[in-house]
Amino acid sequence: MLVEQIWTENKFRNFNYLIACPETGEAMAIDPLAHDQCLAAAKDKGWEITQVLNTHHHHDHIGGNDAVVRATGAKLLAHAGAKDEIPNIDVGLAAGDVIKIGKTVELEVLDTPGHTMSHVCLISRSDQPSLFCGDTMFNAGAGHCKGGGHPESLYATFSGQLNKLGDDTLIYPGHDYIENNLKFTLDREPDNERAKQLMSEVGGQDTHQAKVTTLKLEREINTFFRLQSPSVIARLRESFPDLPDAPDEKTVFLKLRELRNDW
Repeated sequence: MLVEQIWTENKFRNFNYLIACPETGEAMAIDPLAHDQCLAAAKDKGWEITQVLNTHHHHDHIGGNDAVVRATGAKLLAHAGAKDEIPNIDVGLAAGDVIKIGKTVELEVLDTPGHTMSHVCLISRSDQPSLFCGDTMFNAGAGHCKGGGHPESLYATFSGQLNKLGDDTLIYPGHDYIENNLKFTLDREPDNERAKQLMSEVGGQDTHQAKVTTLKLEREINTFFRLQSPSVIARLRESFPDLPDAPDEKTVFLKLRELRNDW
């Protein structure tokens, strides 16, 4: 599996992706808002875009669909529940569906509500485990729920699906928010030495060659996976004095998401 992460350089800090089969050169574009960049990258590499996939319906993820489809004739794939929000879907997706790209690439669809209620992530099952997670999670962070989602659903997605993936899973999010997310981590867990170290590594990084984290690293530096950390809970109690003595993970997650909304 070949992965091209495309930094869009826009104000939303989007990442777009091309995933290609090394044998056939067939490729899928994920959330190709920067359609000119995606088409140019595919041409430069000799790849043929045959599929476009949207993780969810927000404009900064579907805005390039028409241009890519017109240029390539690609089929459009998205969550089956987004048919009223994403025009001209050719294939409606559900949990467990397998998307094939060329001869060698297979991606399993995960139904991951939270950021929106019709959101999919993709997990590679045929090669290096890799999660293409749209706006469900980010490097060192979690998606917001203010655009048609729900924080309790986001918690269920994190606890019931993402947290069950292997440590070696590579994380490919829909945006570059890593520096600001690490600042939130360190605000919530000031003694997180791994987050401090990572901040020094990625501060001012070349986003055209952005660091790709693993789920193992995310479990060390992403507050939304660190729900049993005594430091996280102690700091949380400063903002929520009525927090139980031993809060459950769901409560911690929801309170963190509430704080992050206005942080």
